[in-house]
Amino acid sequence: MSEFVDGTERLAGVRPAVSMFGSSRAAADSQVYALAERTARLLSDAGFAVISGGGPGVMEAANKGAFYGRAPAVGLNIELPREQRANPYQDISLRFKHFFARKVMFVKFATAYVVLPGGFGTLDELFEALTLVQTRKTRRMPIILMQRAFWGGLLEWFRERLISGGTIDAHDVDLLQVVEEPQQAVDAIFAFYDKRGFEPSPAEREILLNL
Repeated sequence: MSEFVDGTERLAGVRPAVSMFGSSRAAADSQVYALAERTARLLSDAGFAVISGGGPGVMEAANKGAFYGRAPAVGLNIELPREQRANPYQDISLRFKHFFARKVMFVKFATAYVVLPGGFGTLDELFEALTLVQTRKTRRMPIILMQRAFWGGLLEWFRERLISGGTIDAHDVDLLQVVEEPQQAVDAIFAFYDKRGFEPSPAEREILLNL
């Protein structure tokens, strides 16, 4: 309970914000690290706080890009058996013992999700976001995948197996957008909110309160 309270109090004013996910194993000289850093910098300069898991790899790149931009870099660090190393690029740093409390913070304060190549943890966060939006347990928002070469096979599997098998509706795949370049991610978020603004509606606030 203390993690929920502390997280909510410290992040209450951090809006609009984008939650970014990706591999903790991405090397600092890798293409995906550079892509995450550049995307986060553009988001930060556009006025979005950037929320990451606070660790190394893509998480570090996301925080680093935002740290040198206009809006805050937020790290939601987690205690693991092999302790996660907190990256140094965090204007706001929180530490969680429980994954479920940390996951709520990623969702509760997000205006959009940007997901880069990653492993099981990245997939876990992606499917969490998809499930919550699909079931309307959180508000509709952009879920943006970066690099079609990485995600294309998964999207094709959705169509060939899930849609054809009737386990999801055809329009559920439309919850996802795929982009290649950092500016495309920023533009996609602005395009989504162009006619409605970033503030949640009264109905959406109720949903977020009961998340």
